[in-house]
Amino acid sequence: MTDRADNETTIPIRQVTVDGTSDTDDRVAVEEPMEIRVSFGPDAARSARSLSVTMRTPGSDFELAAGFLFTEGILKRRDQIRSIEFCGPAAPDRSTSNIVRVELAPEVELDLERLQRNFYTTSSCGICGKASLDALHVQGLELLDPVRPLVPRSVIHRLPDELRGGQPLFERTGGLHAATLATAEGSRLEVREDVGRHNAVDKLIGRRFLAGNTPLADHAMVVSGRASFEIVQKALVAGVPMIVAVGAPSSLAVEMAERFGMTLIGFASRERFNVYAHPERVVNE
Repeated sequence: MTDRADNETTIPIRQVTVDGTSDTDDRVAVEEPMEIRVSFGPDAARSARSLSVTMRTPGSDFELAAGFLFTEGILKRRDQIRSIEFCGPAAPDRSTSNIVRVELAPEVELDLERLQRNFYTTSSCGICGKASLDALHVQGLELLDPVRPLVPRSVIHRLPDELRGGQPLFERTGGLHAATLATAEGSRLEVREDVGRHNAVDKLIGRRFLAGNTPLADHAMVVSGRASFEIVQKALVAGVPMIVAVGAPSSLAVEMAERFGMTLIGFASRERFNVYAHPERVVNE
């Protein structure tokens, strides 16, 4: 099967305005559960484990699975993945299923006790899927290069519009978060959309991880909503030195960014933005 899916649907609605009511149709983003399974161990004795279930918008499911495994510290390198495929019956009205199986290379060792401790297999929204506070921090995060990249403030002002310009599904449904990578000159690279902001980030990072293009030391990540602790941590795993958020950061996100040398920007727009950590990468051009 190929990695494709229908990510929007049309439903009948009753529209109410000050002038009265009318029956019409509206487009809404699809939300469905996706189970991530891993197959691991020597070829003569492979084991399988259901690792997590997340509520997501179908599409880029392989990138989502790979990005999740990478940003949660389970995998470190692209060559640790042998293959990714759908398994199980197809979801209603689609040719793909809602189960993605990641075949790991035989030499990959998984700490099953840690995985069981760190994840609920029914997690639906990132941080609330972590089974304990001890599981919050991904191990092995490194300090970022303090002067790479330097981004003109004029570029930062236009990044939210660049992100919005790459959100076709949001334009049709109004119901999705998005994340994109941008160069220091402001060029928008790929954009990923999802009902879950952390899923959009995992899809985006997963795309680069599968291509063998991490760490992302020369890029800024732009997110359509707020900057949470989890988004900052996922970006740190991928080596992203700057996050530009349309919304606000949380206190823990600021703390995490400050600790590891990430430039964290919130409330970004054409008129203003706030720098909450490491302003030295923002230059007055």
